Amino acid sequence: MTFWIAVLAASAVAFATKFAGYVVPPAALEAPRVKRVTGMLPVALLASLVVLQTFSTGRDLVLDARAAGLAVAVVALACRAPFIVVVVLAAGTAAGLRALGWG
Repeated sequence: MTFWIAVLAASAVAFATKFAGYVVPPAALEAPRVKRVTGMLPVALLASLVVLQTFSTGRDLVLDARAAGLAVAVVALACRAPFIVVVVLAAGTAAGLRALGWG
């Protein structure tokens, strides 16, 4: 029963959050500070997702082949490689290191 109460409460919060987006006056969204924050929010969320997926397994922090793949991706991005090349290099690095027994 507690589980379903939590599910319904989370659903209500999600609905209220989405509904609030429709009732906010447009003038409030045009403020320079709001534009800066909303412009950087996807970057921050993506960065946190990358870090979480790279350095954690369950509840443990780990340093394995994924971290090496991320490092290769950062270097490739710094060299302005095309995105598909970055992905292939990172995946190849992680796969190669795992095949060698690391991570």
